[in-house]
Amino acid sequence: MPRLRVLVVDDHEVVRVGLRTLLSQQPDIDVVGEAATAAEAISQVANLTPEVVLLDVRLPGRSGVEACETIKARHPATRVVMLTSYTGDEALFDAIAAGADGYVLKQIGSEDLVDALRRAGRGENLLDPSLTARVFARLREMRQQVEGAAFSDLSDQEVQILAGIAQGQTNREIGETLYLSEKTVRNYVSSILGKLGLNSRVQAAAYAARNHIERYAP
Repeated sequence: MPRLRVLVVDDHEVVRVGLRTLLSQQPDIDVVGEAATAAEAISQVANLTPEVVLLDVRLPGRSGVEACETIKARHPATRVVMLTSYTGDEALFDAIAAGADGYVLKQIGSEDLVDALRRAGRGENLLDPSLTARVFARLREMRQQVEGAAFSDLSDQEVQILAGIAQGQTNREIGETLYLSEKTVRNYVSSILGKLGLNSRVQAAAYAARNHIERYAP
């Protein structure tokens, strides 16, 4: 049975020794090398062709995140699992953006760490359970920012009118709701279409629905 080839990267020798000892006790894992810096890690991946790199986020000089980005760019099939004692959001999302296949905390239990490496070797993406909720919260926030940007060129009045269009209201009905004349609403509609680069009310209604205007209409 082929053994999982793992490269351990951490700038603390005691940590590297501990990880090597733990992983070497596993019958299906082979620690093919160690590295203490990003440069060493990048070089070792090229020379030793590990299947999984267990990579500390914080390294002297270039960070583990930068090393991850380079490794994934040069060796896309190599799986990278980031290991850190820090729970800061920025490091987490930087690692995800760099292409990391997993992100685990150093507080993780030995069995769980070994399982994480095996899962990474099988092609699974993994995230420490304590961080999952924060990832989804950030993704929701990013999605809302994208949706909100869809209406950033419109005034509050125009957003209200666009919401009316999305609801299938006529210019007269929108005007009655907002206490505007039908002609004024018509002028607003033309302005909205121009700002959004759209050609018709149908396109405007679809655009509004797609970007969840109901969350932003005053």
